Amino acid sequence: MKVTFYKYQGTGNDFVMIDNRQLTFPKNDTKLVAYLCDRRFGIGADGLILLENDESTDFRMVYYNSDGNESSMCGNGGRCIVAFAKELHLINDQTTFIATDGLHHATIAANGIVSLQMKDVDTVEQHENHVFLNTGSPHHVELVDDLKIFDVRNEGARIRYSDLYGKTGSNVNFVAQTGTDKFSVRTYERGVEDETLSCGTGVTAVAIAMKATGKTTGSVIELEVEGGKLEVSFQEKNGFFTQVFLKGPATRVFKGEIDFL
Repeated sequence: MKVTFYKYQGTGNDFVMIDNRQLTFPKNDTKLVAYLCDRRFGIGADGLILLENDESTDFRMVYYNSDGNESSMCGNGGRCIVAFAKELHLINDQTTFIATDGLHHATIAANGIVSLQMKDVDTVEQHENHVFLNTGSPHHVELVDDLKIFDVRNEGARIRYSDLYGKTGSNVNFVAQTGTDKFSVRTYERGVEDETLSCGTGVTAVAIAMKATGKTTGSVIELEVEGGKLEVSFQEKNGFFTQVFLKGPATRVFKGEIDFL
């Protein structure tokens, strides 16, 4: 079977994108998805995204982690699928689409910057040394010293598989404050089981967590990740976060074909 694919990246978080409006891709083949995402034997990516038809919106986003399993919302993947939809001439400069966590609105500028509306957040769990919240995917947020040399892979795995989060686990974000409304973030992603260069739902979680814990009073937060810079904005009232937007670049890397049995 020959499949046309596109490779996109958002601040280094990369994805195999497939136009599946004809429903020809074998969606339940987890081994195939993992193979396509494999950086040595396949195309290589942090995840795979299918664009499909939807009756009430412009399109549907179906997201898989690089381990082959369908997963929860991916913010950078959401921004990349907006750019992909524009390349396919499904949209112009704005769109509404459906993902696993519900409806999303987005705009894309001429320079490729995508602003994606994320889900509202009404619960931010504050613990002694960390914050936990769900921004479409579950996220553990923890301030650390010496972020640049911090052992993200091992510490992230330890927390992800700890009794805190049981079998489902959690993504884990390590954070350092670099300015009044600026933070650096490194993220261990479940499903990838390693550090990624960027995580969209992760930086969204960090921005909201830093606001909720009083580390910032701003409503527009700059986040520096290993793959570049992102911006998160929101409105907050009595601990309820609405109009949450993730903003940053989404870029096509290349287009190709792959043949597999």
